[in-house]
Amino acid sequence: MNAMPPEIHPGTLSVEALAALVPHGASVTVHKGDEADVPMALAFALVKRGVRGLRVVTLPTCAYPASGMMIDLLIGAGCVAAVETSGISLHELGAAPRFAQAVKAGTLKVLDSTCPAVYAALQAGAKGQPFAPLRGLIGTDLLRHRGDWRVIDNPFAEAAGAPPLAGAACDPVVLLPALNADVAMFHAPKADAEGNVWVGRDRDRVLAAHAAGTVLVTVEEVVPGSFFDDEAMSAGVIPAVCVSAIAVVPGGCWPMDVRGGIDLEAVRAYQQAARSDEGFASWVQAHVMRPGQGVGVRFGAAAAADAGAAVGAAGAAVGAVAGAAV
Repeated sequence: MNAMPPEIHPGTLSVEALAALVPHGASVTVHKGDEADVPMALAFALVKRGVRGLRVVTLPTCAYPASGMMIDLLIGAGCVAAVETSGISLHELGAAPRFAQAVKAGTLKVLDSTCPAVYAALQAGAKGQPFAPLRGLIGTDLLRHRGDWRVIDNPFAEAAGAPPLAGAACDPVVLLPALNADVAMFHAPKADAEGNVWVGRDRDRVLAAHAAGTVLVTVEEVVPGSFFDDEAMSAGVIPAVCVSAIAVVPGGCWPMDVRGGIDLEAVRAYQQAARSDEGFASWVQAHVMRPGQGVGVRFGAAAAADAGAAVGAAGAAVGAVAGAAV
């Protein structure tokens, strides 16, 4: 895998520049999509760039329509070599077709996990711990397929007065290696002039930012001032020190909107096209690769232009912060 880029100070970039910061072969975390956290514009840019060999970990699933569509697109475009997940689908719309096809063809490595296991490993990574213990995996067949998980005796069991049974583990517990991805990527409603990112009550993106080596965020807008000046806002903020780079992409979580609404017809159209190799290729050509289409239209080029004056001063301030930090 290519070396990770040097430290990147918060500043606004184009979504293409954000995509350029994801090395071939990087481990990447993506989110489940029950919030407006799906960085679809960044995924489009990764496809256009032709990134290869990504090892994607879903936090803990990509099983909502937008998140399932995003990872399905990346898999179908050949960007992904492996996934660790507790579920990939298009939620109520059914299977993610490119994922299903890749699994059947044996072209995608899949590491099965569970939601508690993913979260336990992520929390360990965010805290700087080497591993996390999790009892609930005992007795599942996952242990036969996960050579990176370890079963040990609870070292405190005897002290608690539970003598070991003859020939049996005293109190087995599974150890999971900490999840520290090379890159965390997600969408958020807004950033401020200092490069802080507001995610509201969602803790998944906070944990992902704390655990990853590089954190790439697309936002709807950059606003003046600092979120930390408002006590009501500050609890929902990822500090700028945890954010590597930001791109302002209005509508960047399409087919979701920033309020969490979902364009199910757009997902259905993708799903229908992606059921065949030819249909998928045509969809990608029309929506991702064709000049003047895809990111520029889907993710609000006009809206970005309209918002330019509003965010200009704030964006300049972010750039100034980055320049001063360098």
